[in-house]
Amino acid sequence: MPALVRHHWWLCAALALSGAAHAQTSAPQPPAGPGASAPVAADAAEPAASAPVVNSDIDAPLFYQLLIGELELQGGQPGVAYQVMLDAARRTGDEELFRRVVQIALQARAGDQAVIAARAWRDAVPTSLEAHRTLIQLFALLNRPAEIAPVMRSLLAITPPDARAGLLAGLPGLFQRNPEPVRVQEALEPLLREAAARPETRFVALMVLARLAQVAGNYESALIQTRAAAKDFPDRDEPLAMALELLPHRPEAEALITAELQAHPDKQSLRIAYGRALARAQRPADAAREFRILTQESPDIAGHWLALGSLELDLQHPDAAEAALQRYMALVGSRPPPTTLAERAAEAAGLNQGDKEARQQGQLLLAQAAEMRGDFKAAEALLAQIDAAPGNLDIAYRRASLLGRQGKLDQGLKLLQALPVERDQDRRARVLAESQLLRENRQWQAAYDLLGKAVAQSPEDADLIYEQSMMAEKLGRAQEMEALLQKVIELKPQHYHAYNALGYSLADRNERLVEARDLISKALSFAPGEPFIVDSMGWVEFRLGRLGEAERLLRQAYGSRPDPEIAAHLGEVLWAAGRQDEARRIFADASRRDPRNEALQATMQRLQVRP
Repeated sequence: MPALVRHHWWLCAALALSGAAHAQTSAPQPPAGPGASAPVAADAAEPAASAPVVNSDIDAPLFYQLLIGELELQGGQPGVAYQVMLDAARRTGDEELFRRVVQIALQARAGDQAVIAARAWRDAVPTSLEAHRTLIQLFALLNRPAEIAPVMRSLLAITPPDARAGLLAGLPGLFQRNPEPVRVQEALEPLLREAAARPETRFVALMVLARLAQVAGNYESALIQTRAAAKDFPDRDEPLAMALELLPHRPEAEALITAELQAHPDKQSLRIAYGRALARAQRPADAAREFRILTQESPDIAGHWLALGSLELDLQHPDAAEAALQRYMALVGSRPPPTTLAERAAEAAGLNQGDKEARQQGQLLLAQAAEMRGDFKAAEALLAQIDAAPGNLDIAYRRASLLGRQGKLDQGLKLLQALPVERDQDRRARVLAESQLLRENRQWQAAYDLLGKAVAQSPEDADLIYEQSMMAEKLGRAQEMEALLQKVIELKPQHYHAYNALGYSLADRNERLVEARDLISKALSFAPGEPFIVDSMGWVEFRLGRLGEAERLLRQAYGSRPDPEIAAHLGEVLWAAGRQDEARRIFADASRRDPRNEALQATMQRLQVRP
């Protein structure tokens, strides 16, 4: 540390400690305690080892300038302290003083003054990496991204080539919570394109460009950069991870993942992530395909079987789900008992809940599979085996659902209503569970009334209003449903289910079809490829008389999610196209999986198709 700095901090420490030192020397000394050594006379003490003397360059005017600055700061005058200390820093070019001035400005919440000090620091010491980094961080903090690029260029120029990529990689982190991501992308894109032209920074620059574009909602640009990174750096996994993130917004990103899995089918981590992304995108059939491969390649990994069982349930395949879940339970049950002292202690203390929770999850899903098969007795027996905490909503709902399907709806509702509610979110979850149970049992008016009371208490809850709109639709109140959905969109402009529901309702009533198509297109802009929204688009195309496009879209939706309602739409389009035999096969397959589906049964009845 320079001599000037040592004297500066000695001065500050001396000012802070002088009062305490004076008090210690003037206060009476306590008597020595038991066993204490007798005081040693000062003249008898051994001389201390002499430290080397370092002369400071500080002169008297600077000494008093620093003293005044610190005194002003301690006296509650940070503005005066800032000016005095900044002048001293400029005159000396001392980095420690510049750092101190920036700190004073930040403590006073004076962002512009902090920038002035950091700029002065950078100008006084052009080779200072810290000065450049401080200035960049301040610009990010103050949401001034356009001013970062020239400073970053200067910083890259003085940074060793092997460290430049790391600097660029940190840029997205500076703007994680920035309210204007589009402005950030536009400000930094020229700098990053320059970096992408250099071999040592090309990969990182491409990935940062992709990340900034993704955060800004510019998914097309993000995909272009991701493709370029994947092409030029085929051994890196980051482009594939980005492609998975882009999948819900740009279905074309899937080609990068499938090509990699085709070339390297043993990449299990990628296949797992791909399967999960497909499940999140409401494509259970495609996700189940990937987890079937995983169970074949690694049959002893319990998590693969659990995921497959859950997906088979979603696909209304209770037998396949049960087989996968039984395998999962066998693997969970075959885990070796605790052997180490720490493992046994954790088990004795009840801390090792992993296996217990795993078994509970498997039993809950097995109960759902039994219920789906109509074996209510087996489902109830499985639920009774679950040792869960009182008030567990998932288990309570499954029991209530069983009661409802056996004609004991009132008992099921009482079971849910008895659940404890300590927080508003508990009460909300219970209302949604009750309304779902009423919906399953076709009690539209009761569900509507229940949701109406909840909305009256929480008028800004878009999800509750959305559920109420669905009940209004079931009651034939189309205008009310439309008003409720418009309210949802007003509260939550990215609520794509609301756009889809409104567009589909218009198409189903064969009204305002152009508007319906625009609404569904809006929903697809938020969730491209989501099967139920693709189904809605296929249905509006059918209403518009475009049978070819309707069939293409409905096949796409049905292939990703073989849902009975999508099957009803696809079957009707095929029927209208004169392919009744194929339509009958689709109706029959969907009826086997869900014979109670209203939309399917209504379509078959209207077309006079026998089950």
